[in-house]
Amino acid sequence: MKGNLNRISSKNNQAEFSCLMALLFVLWLFPEYIHAQKKSVSPISTLSSKKISPNLFGLFFEDINYAADGGLYAELIQNRSFEYSPTDRKSWHSLTSWEYITPGYSYGSINVESSSPIHPNNPHYVVLHAEHIGQEGVGILNKGYENMIIKSGEQYLFSMLARQLSATPVNIMIRLQDNQGMILDRKNILVDIKEWKKYTLSLTPSRICDSTALVILAVSEGTLAMDVISLFPEKTFRNHPNGLRADLAQVIADMKPSFMRFPGGCLVHGDGVGNMYRWKTTIGPIEQRIEQKNIWGYHQTVGLGYYEYFQFCEDIGARPVPVLPAAVSCQNSGGTWRIGGTGQQAIPMADMDEYIQEVLDLIEWANGPETSAWGSMRAQAGHPAPFNLQFIGIGNEDKMSPEFESRFKMIFENIKTKHPEVTIIGTVGPDSGGNDFEKGWQIATKLQVPMIDEHYYKQPDWFMANLSRYDSYDRKKSSVYLGEYASWGNKLKNALAEAAYMTGIERNGDIVSMASYAPMLAKKGFTQWKTDMIFFDNANICLTPNYYVQKLFSTNYGDILLQNVILKKSTDTALAYSAVQETKSGDIILKFVNAGHQPGIFRMNLSAFKTLQSTAEVTVLKGDENDENTFEKPGTVTPITESMEIKKIFEYPSPGISLTVFRIKTKP
Repeated sequence: MKGNLNRISSKNNQAEFSCLMALLFVLWLFPEYIHAQKKSVSPISTLSSKKISPNLFGLFFEDINYAADGGLYAELIQNRSFEYSPTDRKSWHSLTSWEYITPGYSYGSINVESSSPIHPNNPHYVVLHAEHIGQEGVGILNKGYENMIIKSGEQYLFSMLARQLSATPVNIMIRLQDNQGMILDRKNILVDIKEWKKYTLSLTPSRICDSTALVILAVSEGTLAMDVISLFPEKTFRNHPNGLRADLAQVIADMKPSFMRFPGGCLVHGDGVGNMYRWKTTIGPIEQRIEQKNIWGYHQTVGLGYYEYFQFCEDIGARPVPVLPAAVSCQNSGGTWRIGGTGQQAIPMADMDEYIQEVLDLIEWANGPETSAWGSMRAQAGHPAPFNLQFIGIGNEDKMSPEFESRFKMIFENIKTKHPEVTIIGTVGPDSGGNDFEKGWQIATKLQVPMIDEHYYKQPDWFMANLSRYDSYDRKKSSVYLGEYASWGNKLKNALAEAAYMTGIERNGDIVSMASYAPMLAKKGFTQWKTDMIFFDNANICLTPNYYVQKLFSTNYGDILLQNVILKKSTDTALAYSAVQETKSGDIILKFVNAGHQPGIFRMNLSAFKTLQSTAEVTVLKGDENDENTFEKPGTVTPITESMEIKKIFEYPSPGISLTVFRIKTKP
């Protein structure tokens, strides 16, 4: 018995000793454990995260829906250079928008001539012959784009090129008047030079008027030629001469886009080879630029040309993304407006070297020193410093014909060899799938094109069903620029379908490098496309729910995707979300989309962040699914921003039919 007790005692001692050693081991490890736990609150060490494109959300501008002339471009005079023609529209001619007037029993004549133009690129001008001056004079009148609106007390800058044709000088009265003929302001100039000369003056109307006309009257007998008759508000965006409409440009600037693609769109490759958009014909003095037919059925003065596009990008902090033709025209050229049309035309191979040099010259114009041939032209226009061009698009929604492929390959290889610092963006046709899409991707893969431009317009249900479209894209192939996309409509349900899709774009921001809604602008009563982001007339701007969605994403971007801070409690397919962090500010940005009618519960876990402010800025865009902003009710759908107290772990009941954006600061 005693031996048994000794054995039991020995076992107890061994057990006690083992427990003691285990305790000492734990105490020895405890500081390391605490240190590891402290390290784990760092977002880098515990969060599942990945870098995404810092250029993700930007803009696409195309001169469609009168977006440029009569829109963003601030020129108030329509057909200022007498270059309208039946090729623009059958009913148009050189004097479209101009009225010949002989008030006060005066008489004379006008005619359009082309024998001695200012420049070969601007062949037409008007000749005014004042044979007899009665009480007022002989002249012409222009009411602008439908109705010219001027404001009391503001200055308007008039200019024209003119030359004396008669033996004696001609005294000209320039005036602004209302539709009753009441004069708002007037000044005189004397045309007394036999050569073309630019005449300028400033008019300050005495009152506001929404039906203004510019009147040019010869008040002495004689004959003169006139061209490029222009009237600009002095207050353009950033006060640039030949500038942009200030209010319209500002709502675009408010989006803080990371880039802007221009000038199209189908406008780029044009209606036949002769109608391609050629960048060199859009720079320099406006009287030397080549105006032409717009593929969308009207006229483009190119007063808003490549210099103005680059300048606007710089003004709003957006990277310029010019798109040039791939040496082929639109496949729907000649009026064959159907997918797979047969109207594609190609620049002859004999002319390809010259065309490729034109593309290379653009890069020198944008990035070259002012001592270079094309850089000096940029400097002469008023911009000595380079524009820092980083991206260039070649082609737009082209049919993947052998003619396209051979010419694209030539352009691509030349840019790649001579300007490896510029990222080339290719094209894969006009839809999310199909023959051109598949062939375009095959070409891109074979040539190793850095980025590919996808386009598609779909119904809201398609966007909601394809939130994972880019999850399976091959990360070893070209990255994607989603250059044109939109849901067919401007109701809140359309905008929320786009918002949900954009969370998928953010989630795949490592393969999707850029995205831009299209089209951006549409003038009331002049739209060729039924879904647009910003509607306007000569006085007002109507911002769609789609605009507010785009703005909420572009002003709340991040360059790091956070993959495990949001949990969706339900399996509701109407719910979508994303979480990103902006490296520069440290801000965490959470986006919740609820396209359904019932609240959706999201649970956030932000415990991995050391410093987290307890108050979040929360912006909510919500309403009924069929709500739509109109000119009569522009504020039907607008975002509301408030502050909300939060914890590191909290739940958010996302309202039905809504987009919510949380912005949370992580730095004191």
